[in-house]
Amino acid sequence: MPRVKRSTKRNDRRKKILKRASGYFLTKSKLYQAAQEAVERGLMFAYTGRKQKKRQYRALWIVRINAACRINGMSYSTFINGLKLAGNGLDRKILADIAVNDAAGFATLAEQAKAALKSAKDARTAA
Repeated sequence: MPRVKRSTKRNDRRKKILKRASGYFLTKSKLYQAAQEAVERGLMFAYTGRKQKKRQYRALWIVRINAACRINGMSYSTFINGLKLAGNGLDRKILADIAVNDAAGFATLAEQAKAALKSAKDARTAA
């Protein structure tokens, strides 16, 4: 079997890792093994961070919608339930934007939700 020394491929791979680790502290930016561990760890944090960002934005939207709902005299859960009953398909990102930038528009959405909840309640009591 022929002997393989891996000169250029090995060097290229090492260069790529060390380039990614530039700016890291002490040996993590200079020595290959420490740099490789630090880069892998950083990539794991980056992956989980992308997932956490989505969660954090959704939580922020819910807080903003809830604040606007309280101003209009209802809770977040009843507002969302009322919108679903009314057949309104706006997502939380859009609702949060409306809540922050257009208070009158959000008030009309709150009235729609209240009306849908009232009609659903009346239908339940009649049945």
